[in-house]
Amino acid sequence: AMNGEISMHDLVALLADMPAEHLSTRRPLTLRRGDVGTVVVTHEGSAYEVKFLGRDGRACALVTVPAAQLIALHFEPSQAAGMV
Repeated sequence: AMNGEISMHDLVALLADMPAEHLSTRRPLTLRRGDVGTVVVTHEGSAYEVKFLGRDGRACALVTVPAAQLIALHFEPSQAAGMV
């Protein structure tokens, strides 16, 4: 995925706060700008289903996010290796 395109299984970050509901408890929660999730469904590039994890590492929310409110996080292996 080049030039900021978002693909399946990409890590993405929210650009705006977004209401959601907890997957298991169904309680309302707020996903915050900067929260990171994984793309699990793409809707022709217009929106994405994104799975967010809670602090315990378990999936806590699955939300449909408009493309304009996401940024793809692309990690270059060469750069990552240099940061160790």
